[in-house]
Amino acid sequence: MDRIVLLLGRGLSAALLLAVGGSHLLLWFVGYGAIPRIGVSFLANAAGALFLAAAMIAVRPRHVPLTAALGGLFIAGTLGALTLALTVGLFGFVDELTTPLVPTTLVLELAGVAVLTTTAVVTTRILRVR
Repeated sequence: MDRIVLLLGRGLSAALLLAVGGSHLLLWFVGYGAIPRIGVSFLANAAGALFLAAAMIAVRPRHVPLTAALGGLFIAGTLGALTLALTVGLFGFVDELTTPLVPTTLVLELAGVAVLTTTAVVTTRILRVR
């Protein structure tokens, strides 16, 4: 059962990281790439998410809690940046909830923080028992 939980946590975590990074890459292609500082941030987000997703799959089981925690912090930072962009602005850019993919991205990022945090905690407990 522990093995299934580890695989499921790793798979869901990697999928959510890819979804968050993919949404930023898509937005970069449809116009956000032309926005000063924001465009580079979106591209960096996509690259970072891809790296962390690959790490979630590739690391040894004993490193899953740390990798999941780093992925959760990464997505939390992305969520924080989006929150700033929706409220007070970020790097002089203000976004709106009505912008395409913003509601979807919010849901993906909230789910990502929840799943990656849960994966970090649960896998830590599983590995301590072993």
